[in-house]
Amino acid sequence: MNSSLAAHPAQRQAAPPRTAFGVLGAISTAHMVNDMMQSLILALYPILQGNFQLSFSQIGFITLVYQVTASLLQPLVGLYTDKRSTPYSLPLGMCFTLGGLLLLAFAPNYSTVLVAAALVGTGSSIFHPESSRVARMASGGKHGMAQSLFQVGGNTGTALGPLLAAAVIVPFGQRSIAWFGLAALGGIALLAWVSRWYAVQHRAAKGARTPVANGLPRSQVLGAVGVLLVLIFSKYFYIASLSSYYTFYLMAHFGVGVQNAQLLLFVFLLASAVGTVVGGPIGDRIGRKPVIWASILGVAPFALILPHASLAWTVVLTIIIGLVLSSAFSAILVYAQELIPGKIGMVSGLFFGLAFGMGGLGAAVLGVIADRSGIEQVYAMAAYLPLLGMVAIFLPKVPQR
Repeated sequence: MNSSLAAHPAQRQAAPPRTAFGVLGAISTAHMVNDMMQSLILALYPILQGNFQLSFSQIGFITLVYQVTASLLQPLVGLYTDKRSTPYSLPLGMCFTLGGLLLLAFAPNYSTVLVAAALVGTGSSIFHPESSRVARMASGGKHGMAQSLFQVGGNTGTALGPLLAAAVIVPFGQRSIAWFGLAALGGIALLAWVSRWYAVQHRAAKGARTPVANGLPRSQVLGAVGVLLVLIFSKYFYIASLSSYYTFYLMAHFGVGVQNAQLLLFVFLLASAVGTVVGGPIGDRIGRKPVIWASILGVAPFALILPHASLAWTVVLTIIIGLVLSSAFSAILVYAQELIPGKIGMVSGLFFGLAFGMGGLGAAVLGVIADRSGIEQVYAMAAYLPLLGMVAIFLPKVPQR
């Protein structure tokens, strides 16, 4: 028996790695819990506006504080964990999110709300780079599929926030948000289990692999990163107009009530979650660049029509926009990881950070526009942002591994 095994060493070495679907399910569920906590901030805006008499600029600044806190720290966390593995940072990040959630529930003033938003942002900055690394480790080589499964957890959590806000927070008030801390405690326990798996895998793989260069010159890599930055700007500035101000637009433009507006925001975010599942697996089959190109530029016609549509068509158009636009991020992230091999944590932190940062900056800028020119003007101006997807034509072809 030993001789027969020895006769085919190449076959045994060439056996493809298995996809750890249990780990992917766990990290996706944790992502759902993490992003649900974050989306509760967005869903709470109409209540916070009433409780503290906030302007649109102040509401945008809440998003800016939360997302800039996350965006500045994520690349640094990723760079550190590339050099020194820290599996148990995952539950620690969720602890920060839990602390911010509880502080938000009992915040007596606007300044405390900003501190709570910063704590939630810190939790995201710790969670996302390492959890993205875990998704890649568990992928079995199907990197796009793994990132899509990981991302759909986050998008589902983001979609659940407004639905839960409509069912719980709107009827029972700001303090009822504290009950969602129970979900955060469940997320901490789940991430502790994932961290143990991660630690075992890291010890087993230590020193076993070295990154493979992609063969592209440094100037071309830097140019491609610049193109990706433009695409992230386009996508998340536009997403900020929907995630932060969609409820206010529906209420002001169509006279929709708060709860119904929250439900329609949930519909848009749910469509985004569904669309996320598509981008990664298609990118594994046909390449990342076509998916990036189609997902961002493809929403431009719908975005341009949106400010002129009726309520029914607004709902339809936002569903289409959510489905198409959300497929971009998994493809962008995996493309960037293949563009800069061996820096999974840094690349993940950088692009998650950019996504949060652009979203926060977009929310702040659009809030100023809403105060000065009205909420309708926000959608009239933001409609042109997806046209920047044309720059995807300059992305080089990167070998997929």
